[in-house]
Amino acid sequence: MTLPPWLENTLERGCDFYFRHWPQPFPDPQLLRECRIIAHRGAPTPPDILENTHAAFEQALSHPGVKGLEFDVRWTQDLQPVVSHDADLLRLYGDARRIGDFTLAELQYSFPQIPTLASVIERYSPRAHLMVELKEEPYPDFERQNLVFAEHFAGLTPKQDFHILGLTPKFLQEIVTFVERDACLLVAIFNEQELSAAALSGGFAGLGGHYLLVTPELVRQHLAAGQMVGTGYPNSRNCLFRELNRGVKWLFSNNALELAEI
Repeated sequence: MTLPPWLENTLERGCDFYFRHWPQPFPDPQLLRECRIIAHRGAPTPPDILENTHAAFEQALSHPGVKGLEFDVRWTQDLQPVVSHDADLLRLYGDARRIGDFTLAELQYSFPQIPTLASVIERYSPRAHLMVELKEEPYPDFERQNLVFAEHFAGLTPKQDFHILGLTPKFLQEIVTFVERDACLLVAIFNEQELSAAALSGGFAGLGGHYLLVTPELVRQHLAAGQMVGTGYPNSRNCLFRELNRGVKWLFSNNALELAEI
């Protein structure tokens, strides 16, 4: 199920308003210590600092309470992984061409703000847990592309240093082969029940989704199975406390710096 962006944003704002004003008890100190605030695409402040750039990542990690970075990976024409959410450059850079239309050299020349995956791993893996969403796009040589991924992540330990995120079990099972399935988190978009069942039966790391749609029962099931649960995007004290009180410790935030101040 896909909603128009304006409708999805309206619903999210409504949820945020409701949960911001629903008082929650102060969490157990142990829950606060285990909390992992993940900066979703860094901490951008457009137009000066754009999402998924080194500037956005550095800004996010300027607060010690931010424990991780979430970012997206796409492939250039010559099969080099770079960090970008969108397939094209229109929304952020005003250019309708696609990432896959450029070689890495061409992309870096024209859009130097777009970082390579290698540079992000090198710069931030010692400082933050990396939540790496691999976008579902054509993988023309997936064996070679998995070798590229394996080389990039060779110095890191799956689950301890990073997780791979994906939207469908099939993609993570059939295309992403460089890492074990228990390091792969399924991220739901209005299909929480379906992906929850897939995560539990398929040996994935766990389930991610919007805090309203990842129900208390789903949280209980995954925690009981020893899996992780991540929710987005709590942006208030009460919403943060709600998530912690129900056992969710991986919190993806569009307002990571503000959340970390709580």
